[in-house]
Amino acid sequence: SKDAKTYDSIQMYLKEIGQYPLIAAVEERDLAKRIEKGDIEAKNLLARANLRLVVSIAKKYVGRSSDLTLLDLIQEGNLGLFKAVEKFDWTKGYKFSTYATWWIRQSITRALADQSRTIRIPVHMVETISKYKQVVRRLSQDLGREPLVEEIAMEMNLEVEKIHVIEQINQETVSLEQPIGDDDDKSTRGEFIPDDKILRPDQDASRRILSDQIKEVLDTLSPKERKILELRYGLTDGVQHTLEEVGQDFGVTRERIRQIEAKVHEKLRNNEKIARLKNYFD
Repeated sequence: SKDAKTYDSIQMYLKEIGQYPLIAAVEERDLAKRIEKGDIEAKNLLARANLRLVVSIAKKYVGRSSDLTLLDLIQEGNLGLFKAVEKFDWTKGYKFSTYATWWIRQSITRALADQSRTIRIPVHMVETISKYKQVVRRLSQDLGREPLVEEIAMEMNLEVEKIHVIEQINQETVSLEQPIGDDDDKSTRGEFIPDDKILRPDQDASRRILSDQIKEVLDTLSPKERKILELRYGLTDGVQHTLEEVGQDFGVTRERIRQIEAKVHEKLRNNEKIARLKNYFD
């Protein structure tokens, strides 16, 4: 049967890639240095050592499209892996697998969006619609009402006519929030559409290091001051809250929150640990 053949193909592939040894971080750096000098063999070695990583990531996306089998997903993931091999910068200090994971996921999710039978629009348009929805949600929250087409256009830096086109396509296609599959995790189509706000892998690694340093600085603040900063800058949930929203949380006016925030900024300016953070922004 077709399923049996697919299973056999996967087993053969897993057996083949299982022959390639995993490599240590030191070897990764050595290979990366050779790749910088145009060494093709080094590229192949780094890619082969991470083929099992692609399989482990691809398995998580099985069943999310009737068009793409596990082998298809692995193939798409491998394209992302090869891109990561090309772009890896060993001087940043993070592991290759951390960097490659971003590219592998990006490649697979783009393929899922592009190949879906239900969403019959180019992947770049799917991304635009995703961004449109994000902008509408953000503006609705900030304005306390549904945003005007002109406001959306200004925020997205597009012509008003373009927004009308996006809205029309959005209405004609399946809702990105529609649950798909019959599993228990209630996954939605929107989860598998590449998000233009996803950080680049180098940014993501830097952000993690930066996040640790920021936490050290926040520990020097009072619980109230810390909470206000976390809400204002989205340090805990990624959502930046307005002065008014934070004020409501604390039962004070937005002006009072602004005053506390200004005082915290002044306190942080005189914090010696801030000097270390400045290196990330130079």
